[in-house]
Amino acid sequence: MIDLLYFAWVRESIGLGQERVAPPDDVADVAGLIDWLAMRGGGYAEALGDKARLRAAVDQLFVPLDTSIAGAREIALFPPVTGG
Repeated sequence: MIDLLYFAWVRESIGLGQERVAPPDDVADVAGLIDWLAMRGGGYAEALGDKARLRAAVDQLFVPLDTSIAGAREIALFPPVTGG
């Protein structure tokens, strides 16, 4: 099981701040997890349909979307952070 955390408009679109999931064995990396979640439709498809608009952290470390999720306990999905 993996704890998923959603932030900003990702959370608003999905309607959840967090959930626990058990992805299928063929979901090997963050990008695959995002695709699997987007297939749920509705707010998931809306929030996760364009991976270019997303950033991720695995066990509280920022990672590229091709990072393996093997052994991950927590994955956070959020929009790019901007500052000024």
